[in-house]
Amino acid sequence: MRLLFDQNLSFKLCGLLDDLFPGSQQVRKLGLDQADDSTIWTRALADGFTIVTQDVDFVNLSLLRGHPPKVIWLRCGNQPTQIIEQILRANAAILDAFTADSGRGFIELFR
Repeated sequence: MRLLFDQNLSFKLCGLLDDLFPGSQQVRKLGLDQADDSTIWTRALADGFTIVTQDVDFVNLSLLRGHPPKVIWLRCGNQPTQIIEQILRANAAILDAFTADSGRGFIELFR
């Protein structure tokens, strides 16, 4: 699974999590830091990314448009990058199952 980290998440996560999620990107690294959610959604769909965000906006798009792309909604408030990394690592098996489940468009992860 390749992740696309939303603007509110550090680009450093791409390197920190490369062993679990190779090929992941952050919107700023793709030149999408000024893009609206719809544009980011379209890019994620075209490039096979799963969106990782702390905002409900992409969850709402998932409910409206269906999936793919899938959305990982981090419900932990603003946290240091190390905590976000820990949350994603701790839930790697759950995220693999989520990816394989064609009936689910988003998942919520809590700290």
